[in-house]
Parts: sequence; C-alpha cells; structure tokens
Amino acid sequence: MHLRPLRVAAHLELVSLIIMLANLATVHLKSVSSLMGPAHGCAYLFVIGLTWRLGRATTAVKATALVPGIGGLLALRLVEERPPA
Repeated sequence: MHLRPLRVAAHLELVSLIIMLANLATVHLKSVSSLMGPAHGCAYLFVIGLTWRLGRATTAVKATALVPGIGGLLALRLVEERPPA
C-alpha cells in the first residue's frame, strides 16, 4: 500500500486542528467551527483506517495513529523508518 493517502490525511488532520484552535482562540466564528470540525474528524478517521490497513504497521504504530492531531504524522514517521517486509 502506498503511503501518499496517509500522508495527505495526516497533514489535513493537523492543519484542520490548527485552524480550529486558532478560530477558538481568536474570533470563534461558528461557520469555521462547523466546517473544520467535521473535516478534522473525517481526516482523523481516515488516518486511523489507513494506518491500520498498512501491512507493516506494528501495534505501536497503530496506537500512535490514535493520538489526535499529530498521531498520523508520528505513525507515518514510524512506518517510513521501518523497511518494507
């Protein structure tokens, strides 16, 4: 399985979380929250699903993917460090 979909989903998850937190800390626009909340949740679920489908993902990598925000990027890094079987 290619890592590109996981890479895209992990970055989208982090960016959406940053946007949501910045919105919360500044103007707190309801429209931004209603758009970015589902986007972040969807990206988070994609990261978990894509990580768990990787053949070379260990239990530690799968558990790392469950961390909201940066878990996808950390899991991606762990998978890239490990050579394919």
